[in-house]
Amino acid sequence: MEGDPAPVDGSDVDGTTGPGDLASRVVNSAAQDIGGFIRAQREAAQVSLRQLSQLAGVSNPYLSQIERGLRKPSAEVLGQIAKGLRLSAEVLYVRAGILEQRPHSAVRDALLADAVLTERQKQVLLDIYDSFCRENESAPPGQAPDTDPGTAALYETDPDEQEK
Repeated sequence: MEGDPAPVDGSDVDGTTGPGDLASRVVNSAAQDIGGFIRAQREAAQVSLRQLSQLAGVSNPYLSQIERGLRKPSAEVLGQIAKGLRLSAEVLYVRAGILEQRPHSAVRDALLADAVLTERQKQVLLDIYDSFCRENESAPPGQAPDTDPGTAALYETDPDEQEK
C-alpha cells in the first residue's frame, strides 16, 4: 500500500534493493572498515581517543564517529590521523579505498615504516622507486636494466687507478 513505511533493511516494498541502497551500504562498509582500522592502530599505539584527536587536529566527537563507522573521513583528515598515529598516509588511503594497493616489496615497506622521513619525502622516494621498477620492466628482453651503455661508462675507469 501507499501508506506503508519502507522496509527497515533498505529494500524496496517488493524486497529488491536499488542501486542507491547498494552504494550506501558500500560507503557505510568502507567507513566502518577504515574506522575499525584506525581504532586498532590507535589502541596498538596505546594512544587515547582524546590524545589522537589533539595530535591529528580533529575534534574528539568527530574522531569517535569515524572510529565507529558513522563518518567517512576525507583524504585530508586521514592524512592528519596518519600523522598523529605516525603511520604512512598511504596505508590509510588504501584502506579507505582512496588509493589502489601497490605491490609489496621490502623497499616500499621500509620506506613506509621509516619514522624519520616526512610523508612528502616518503612519497617522493616511492615515486622514484616505482619509476625505476617500471623502467626495468620495460627494458628489452636481451638487455639487463643495469647494462645501460650510458651508465656503464661511468664505472669503466677508477679515479684512483688514473692517478697511479
